[in-house]
Amino acid sequence: MRKSSSTCGLILAAGLSSRMGEFKPLMPFKGKTMIESTVDSLLSAGVKRIVIVLGYRGDDIESVLRHHYGKEIIYTRNPHYETTDMLTSIKYGIKAMPCCKSFFLLPGDMPVVKKGTFIKLMKACPAALPAVLFPTLEGHRKHPPLIDYSFREAILSFNGEGGLRQIWKQQEDSIIHVPVDDEGVWMDLDTREDYEICISRFCPAKI
Repeated sequence: MRKSSSTCGLILAAGLSSRMGEFKPLMPFKGKTMIESTVDSLLSAGVKRIVIVLGYRGDDIESVLRHHYGKEIIYTRNPHYETTDMLTSIKYGIKAMPCCKSFFLLPGDMPVVKKGTFIKLMKACPAALPAVLFPTLEGHRKHPPLIDYSFREAILSFNGEGGLRQIWKQQEDSIIHVPVDDEGVWMDLDTREDYEICISRFCPAKI
């Protein structure tokens, strides 16, 4: 299958939000919801198609998003979200993804990654060799990685322990680190404290 020249996005939003105490995707953020802000960050960087993996309260998320987005969003479900890990959701998302050059992998609770970070990763992508590009901040590997579509089969076929981290250990020669100046790559909002810190730093006037 010939790959498209486009870059897609894969957003994971199937979880229970158990550590937050509220349903994270629909919490208010910058006058919208957290999941809308996450979608907007990808679209602002020129990503044309985004697959969103839903699970818990998937109908609620889809209803909100369909009011504001059209064919650029592809919805799929992890029906086993209560008993499976993140890698399972990633596999469902990849199966629903159209053929593309590469894709960003972004948790739905990371709404403040800068447009420039996405663009910097795309510009750093080598033309000849498939790669996985990670943004790094202060030497630490963070989200969202930009993953060449050719790694699709390696992800779908993996059934061992360790999830995606183990897959990347097996692909270490293909990983490129791209330093960025972006606090947003740290901001995965697992707890109420994380959410309040993010609000204070990125949108203190209103949520």
